[in-house]
Amino acid sequence: MKIPKIYQGGRGVRATPILLDSAPPSSDVLFPPTLEDEELLDAYSQTITSAVARAGQAVVNIRVGRPPAEQRHAHERAQESGGSGFIVAPDGYIVTNSHVVHGAHRIEVTLADARTFPAQLIGDDPESDLAVIRIHAPGLSFTRFGDSRKLRVGQIAIAIGSPFGFQQTVTAGVVSALGRSMRAQSGRLIDNIVQTDAALNPGNSGGPLVNSRGEVIGVNTAIILPAQGICFAIASNTAEFVAAWLIKEGHVRRSWLGVSGQTAAIHPRIARFHRIKSAQGILVLGIESGSPAAVAGVREGDMLIAFKGEPLASIDDLQLSLGGNEIGVESPLSILRGTEKLELKIQPAETPRHPTAK
Repeated sequence: MKIPKIYQGGRGVRATPILLDSAPPSSDVLFPPTLEDEELLDAYSQTITSAVARAGQAVVNIRVGRPPAEQRHAHERAQESGGSGFIVAPDGYIVTNSHVVHGAHRIEVTLADARTFPAQLIGDDPESDLAVIRIHAPGLSFTRFGDSRKLRVGQIAIAIGSPFGFQQTVTAGVVSALGRSMRAQSGRLIDNIVQTDAALNPGNSGGPLVNSRGEVIGVNTAIILPAQGICFAIASNTAEFVAAWLIKEGHVRRSWLGVSGQTAAIHPRIARFHRIKSAQGILVLGIESGSPAAVAGVREGDMLIAFKGEPLASIDDLQLSLGGNEIGVESPLSILRGTEKLELKIQPAETPRHPTAK
């Protein structure tokens, strides 16, 4: 943007207006509109409207019904709530948040063209707060995932959803930060969260965060209520990976050791003696019978300090290490037993559908 000629200023010098006469300057004099300004604003508006035109028709409103928590009377109605989602395939697969549809006994989807269809739950993954539902309908628009690895702080981010039931609501902002982490309702850490200042409200959950090309770069999932402009979305690469597993198998495969524990400090002398990089490890409090940890010889009271040579400074580090590609693969596990450092061989198994240990 060109600096008006009525300003003086240089590097490190605050620009000072030169008054043309003794009358107070008007904003039109100090900041005269230029054709370039108007063109930039028009270009920004066209970018937003173009992205919404590409992605908006694939965004849906989701209404769910859940049984009352305590149904004391037969005439009590089921609890109803809602959220947003977006169609990712022409055969009716829809991505949304797990917390939008988890535990629902009835799911209803309203499209951008006001058609309404019942939906079935295909897969639910509370660990990543993602779910896939499906409708059977003709002539569906769908959107595509972008590559969240290419995101840059400051680029345009557009949220489309149904806050408070108002369908096809659009807000725009920028990507505020990358690489955030947050916890799912299950307690598991979700990595690679995108922070944005595009305004989100209840009902936006599960809707897409799109870039200027209308590609999905995130799944809107959370807001910080006391704050303004601090909203979070699950990165598109994570969402695409999870959605593919949910469509294929109905759940996401993750590996599992069968231990419960807590983060604990390693005695400084022991850490120095064994040249342990981290000052913390995972103190084993319990072991699932017949689990990979039990088979490998892990005992209660042991301290897990490394998996495949990577330090384990917390439970979160262990969870992030146990991806689906570790299932059935024998790997080294470093532990402290008293003052002795041991190297065990462990073969993670697939996480049980309802595990009692991490």
